[in-house]
Amino acid sequence: MTWDWSAVSAFMPHFRDGLLVTLQALALGSLISFSLGLVWTLLMRTPTRWVRWPVGAVTEFVRNTPLLVQLFFLFYVLPEWGLAFSALTTGVIAIGLHYSTYTMQVYRAGIEAVPVGQWEAATALSLPARRTWCAVILPQAVRRVVPPLGNYVISMLKDTPVLMSITVLEMLGQARLFSQQHFRFTEPVTVIGVAFIVVSYLASVLLRTLERRLVR
Repeated sequence: MTWDWSAVSAFMPHFRDGLLVTLQALALGSLISFSLGLVWTLLMRTPTRWVRWPVGAVTEFVRNTPLLVQLFFLFYVLPEWGLAFSALTTGVIAIGLHYSTYTMQVYRAGIEAVPVGQWEAATALSLPARRTWCAVILPQAVRRVVPPLGNYVISMLKDTPVLMSITVLEMLGQARLFSQQHFRFTEPVTVIGVAFIVVSYLASVLLRTLERRLVR
């Protein structure tokens, strides 16, 4: 089958809609995963085992089950219990929750990499726990965790096509819909492949720039 530029032109409005949905899912999913991952990390550092054990069990379960299974559970099972969300909201929650169990490990490593002397200095100055974390520990830990967190952002981007399974028309969903309607598969799928490469590259450049600024 020959390349048809008219098919590309016809697909572009669908592509723009899909790109917007993809970026929205990526941004909100990243926000949830980064925030919730930090919460998991702090809860796992509490001395109370009745907090650590349930958190550890939940995060292990989420980390060791496929994202697609979690997506189906949130979209098809929760409504039977009275918890129904839109398809995009469900997808954002699923991606954010799934990757929070990975960013949790990144935060843990970053916090443990902070020199012991920093903790001792905060104790010697009688700093309250909240200020110790916010002013001493976390600022240093964040500088160390930007590169691995950036890698997970790109992983989340590459996982957004699974949202198509719950009717979210992200980029690949739009390409599939267009292909079924116009019987043209080469052009839309190629455009989507190039788009993923470009967005991933731009994200990596942005993250490297942020990393350089943080280590100054």
